[in-house]
Amino acid sequence: MRTLGALCLWLALVSPAQALTNQLGSHPSPYLALHGDDPVAWQVWSESVFEKARQENKLVYVSVGYFSCHWCHVMQRESYRNPQIAQMLNRDFVPVKVDRELQPALDETLMDFVQKTQGRGGWPLNVFLTPEGYPLYAVLYLPPDSFAKVIRQLDAIWREDSEHLTAMARPVGTDNFPDSAGQVDPAQVASLGKSFEKVALAFADTFEGGFGDQSRFPHVPQLEYLLDRYQHRASAPVREVLKSSLDAMAWRGLRDHVDGGFFRYTVDPGWSQPHFEKMLYDNAQLASLYLRAGQVLQREDYIEVGLSTLDFMADHMLSDDGAMVASLSAIDAQGREGAYYLFDLETLQRTLHKDELEVLRATWSLDGSAPFEEGHLLVSQLPLNEVANTLGQPLADVHTLLASAMAKLRTLRRTRGLPVDDKQLAGWNALALRAFVAASVQTGAARYANIARGIKAYLEQTLWRDGTLCRAIVNDEPLGVVALADYAYLARALLDFARWSGDSADFRLAAEVAKAGWRDFRVANGWRREPGRALAESGLHEIFSDDSLPAPDAVLAKVSLQLARAGADPSLSRWARAMLDRAYDTVAQNPFSHASRLAALALAVSDGG
Repeated sequence: MRTLGALCLWLALVSPAQALTNQLGSHPSPYLALHGDDPVAWQVWSESVFEKARQENKLVYVSVGYFSCHWCHVMQRESYRNPQIAQMLNRDFVPVKVDRELQPALDETLMDFVQKTQGRGGWPLNVFLTPEGYPLYAVLYLPPDSFAKVIRQLDAIWREDSEHLTAMARPVGTDNFPDSAGQVDPAQVASLGKSFEKVALAFADTFEGGFGDQSRFPHVPQLEYLLDRYQHRASAPVREVLKSSLDAMAWRGLRDHVDGGFFRYTVDPGWSQPHFEKMLYDNAQLASLYLRAGQVLQREDYIEVGLSTLDFMADHMLSDDGAMVASLSAIDAQGREGAYYLFDLETLQRTLHKDELEVLRATWSLDGSAPFEEGHLLVSQLPLNEVANTLGQPLADVHTLLASAMAKLRTLRRTRGLPVDDKQLAGWNALALRAFVAASVQTGAARYANIARGIKAYLEQTLWRDGTLCRAIVNDEPLGVVALADYAYLARALLDFARWSGDSADFRLAAEVAKAGWRDFRVANGWRREPGRALAESGLHEIFSDDSLPAPDAVLAKVSLQLARAGADPSLSRWARAMLDRAYDTVAQNPFSHASRLAALALAVSDGG
């Protein structure tokens, strides 16, 4: 009996220590904290996860998402709060939750894997890793029955032959890349630029605006490069691509016409049905794009769109310490997709005077059944001069009635709740700094200048520490893993700030950040995505491509050329030229995805900069 009693006591003490429990309840990441009440025993990304996986010969299940992601919320509701699915994940895997905004290099490495194996990407990004840390299999959003089937089958296959699967997952190849001559080839650059333009014109939908024929994303790096080409050589076809895309994004459903700001993308090619997350990086880039497009194309309305986007950011994303928060959720405080932004006709009738409603309905597409469960989104239907003609009213009266209606809708919005991801990320705030500097240069407005100074002060005084950049800071402690993009975007923004301020200290800081980027991420002829390795297999990369953000190696190369030409360390120019003088074949295979690199190459062969 003593032996049995001692065994029971030993089991009572040891078993709870061995069982995983959810570690996310008090995490400083708002996204991870959202999962703190899931029955899944979520762990944070760490080496201890893989130690446990090796000890128990289990796969590591890594689910990557972000706070404002629509499908992340859906999968949480359907699967991660499902007790049966949670039991299987806890029993058969080591489950890990990752905030992609805090570990961008890990996210990008896993995204590369899913795109190579499935031909598409997105979030939530769910990857099964071997105990050694190699990606084995990945799924995106799945409904609960399908997801449960996948995890049952994968666990069975792993139990049957884990050695074979481990060998399959180990990568082959090398991180060695050939040397370059360090002299960028002007003929290659000219040819690649023409190829990009040809592909962009073929890929563009000048009827609906944008590129491709499915979901619509802003494609800011590509539009910026087209602006570069148009500015140097005006072309009617390029202007039409720019105009159709910029008009569609500004006046249809990608943009919030009540409070301002842009959503991340639309699911339809007509730009009418967005997923409703608002990201700092999208709004900062689009504000810069519209300000520049207004100048290059001589369109005052584009400048107004850019400024209104900055006004939205100032009103809804600016924190008390001067930096910008990461995002506003697609899901409202009651858990409803898009409800914060939508209006049903009953609400409109109750809120607006009948004359205001008449003008609103003529201006925005509100007739017919609502396209969303929670009501209508304001999408441009007619310009105001046509509304005035249709209604037989003076244009001034139409302006007054519409302004009154929109003010009432903004007041109504303030009664609704919208969750905010309040992380203040280095690279994204650098994008915002660049946009506010551009607005200050163009308008001279004190508001934009003051916000720019506040963001710059936060980046310099809080996130830049002893020659090293932090991705984010919470309670004076670093949060997340800094990436090459953080350094590249910050160096570029600081150079813009220095040109505006005229302060040599700002110029020196920009050069210091750029040199630190080369120091911490350039290895031989390749790039690291982060100072260490995100995964066992994640090594060096010869070249990066543009996605929703510009390729960080291209941005760093371009700003390094600019800094060197302005008097900074000439090593910056040598490094940039040697880096750019390679991978021409890779760019030629897909020039559309390398717009930022083409812009850097164009600068390298020019006399300006």
